[in-house]
Amino acid sequence: MAFQVSPGVQITEQDLTNIVPAVAATTGGYVGPFVWGPVLDVRTVTDEAQLVRDFGRPTTEIAASWLSAANYLAYANNLKLVRVVGSAARNAVASGTAILVKNADDWDNNFANGSATVGPVAAKYPGSIGNALKVSMCDGAAWIVLISGTVATSTSSKTVTGTGTSFLSETHVGATLLDSTNAVIGTVVSIESDNSLTLAANARVSLATGSIKSKWAYASEFDQQPSTSASVSKLSGSSDELHVIVVDQTGAWTGTPGTILEKWAFVSKAADAKTEQGSSNYYKDVLRGSRYIWWMGHPSDGTNWGTASQGVTFAALSAPVVVTLTGGVDANTPTDGDIMSGFDLLGDPETIDVSLMFQGPHSITVGQYVVNLADARKDCVGFVSPQLTSVLNNLGNEETAVIADQGSFQINSSYGFMDSGWKQQYDKYNDVLRWVPLNADVAGLTARTELTNDAWWSPAGFNRGVIKNVVKLAWNPKKANRDNLYKVGVNPVVSLPGEGTLLYGDRTMLSKPSAFGYINVRRLFIILEKAIATAAKYKLFEFNDVFTRADFRNQVEPFLRDIKGRRGVTDFEVICDATNNTGDVIDAAEFVASIYVKPNRSINGITLNFVAVRSSVSFEEIIGG
Repeated sequence: MAFQVSPGVQITEQDLTNIVPAVAATTGGYVGPFVWGPVLDVRTVTDEAQLVRDFGRPTTEIAASWLSAANYLAYANNLKLVRVVGSAARNAVASGTAILVKNADDWDNNFANGSATVGPVAAKYPGSIGNALKVSMCDGAAWIVLISGTVATSTSSKTVTGTGTSFLSETHVGATLLDSTNAVIGTVVSIESDNSLTLAANARVSLATGSIKSKWAYASEFDQQPSTSASVSKLSGSSDELHVIVVDQTGAWTGTPGTILEKWAFVSKAADAKTEQGSSNYYKDVLRGSRYIWWMGHPSDGTNWGTASQGVTFAALSAPVVVTLTGGVDANTPTDGDIMSGFDLLGDPETIDVSLMFQGPHSITVGQYVVNLADARKDCVGFVSPQLTSVLNNLGNEETAVIADQGSFQINSSYGFMDSGWKQQYDKYNDVLRWVPLNADVAGLTARTELTNDAWWSPAGFNRGVIKNVVKLAWNPKKANRDNLYKVGVNPVVSLPGEGTLLYGDRTMLSKPSAFGYINVRRLFIILEKAIATAAKYKLFEFNDVFTRADFRNQVEPFLRDIKGRRGVTDFEVICDATNNTGDVIDAAEFVASIYVKPNRSINGITLNFVAVRSSVSFEEIIGG
């Protein structure tokens, strides 16, 4: 507060209401191949319906990866997902050689200038499903096109022939042919050659030789034909409006060929065109919001498209633009390096909030990378499983193989958690049974435990450890197997008659005896460290004095009392005073707080002592007291 030079009243405020904020630790993180979606771009998925919408349905090649993501979402509603592809992946294009456009940043940096020479549009993301997309554009001039030359229709074969015309450039499949009075002749179902096309079965056959017009196939999808927008008209421009439509040509997207996926009415050819609300109406900008396509360049007729509208009459289309995309390639077998690059996007705790990363069906090398990444973040747990070959059709050798896999991970960290195998589950999208690793389920159980209880509760056992969607386990370890697995930090998943399939352990991959050998303790400290660190950052650049230290204690102690009341710790102590903030610490511009907690432990063994006594004996004589 500044000194006042003359008498007066100065009002100030000081905020002493700061608290330790609540933090969540239920956000999953996963990387895998999918048939659709951005590549190397972190997306948040909240449920299976969104997973299907944004990343496509599972195919045989990617089923285990897709179902791993879906399995996590069966327990929780927040998954940071990254799609990866192999080097051969390509986006379907309208013409020329297919290209790879990974995501929005890639398009902005490399393709937004229209220099790719692949036609007017390309599929939004790499994958063969992009080959099912058909895209059409039409302006006012192309709404109805007069077919040049002499044209005649057959009275029997429902064909149209022409002399001096090229049907391939003047009409298109789905277009409606009109006579000189605009009466309907029929719909084009195929174009056989430059001067022959076939009409639908209900076409007229009595038309004499004469002029024929072709009406855009998708005209009925719009209220009226394009003309000049109000925005461009105000600047003395004209003929800028355009309709654009995206169609599921083969039914690969919707199951019904010809389904309209997207359409935009009255977008503009002018770079500076605006909607009534003031946003850009330039068709290149509008198409950026498409879920299916990227703009890649103006059509050949659009010689002055993309210019400012002042005084410009925009070039007209000679016929509607109609393109079916081709050249899309899946490449759904990414290398371990590709997958690790995806996980790298989840590695920065300052920019990506992830608490539970899981391996999926990937290799041991990838699983090791996941746990090491979690260990480096210090606010996350990595979940891994043995390889399928270790537990499936390996009768009698499963225990040895799983323990060998555990050793291959070379992990000695409380930030890692390993289960014992794979489950068989039903793939409803393809009506088959699939083998899927359990690590996504275990991560999901951990997330759900925080939602139903708290992060410091164990996710294992009969109350919180029931695995969903299990037909059978690849290997159901017996008691002797479970004993040996647990010794090396492998948590058994077992199917028990009448009880379901359960996570039957809560040990981390830390080998030394420690409270951090249990996932509930590791998760407790993640919550404590994350929450208190968030509060502590507001002490940066303050004075290290009695007031600041007392204020810090007053924030942390109520928080820890709440944790104690919720059974996370049995006791705690916060020391932040002159004993650990000495003159040397203060002179070094540092601040020290020591927080001691006694974590609560989960029960891993129950002993029940049954004692038979004679009828004449009093219990007090046996028990005492």
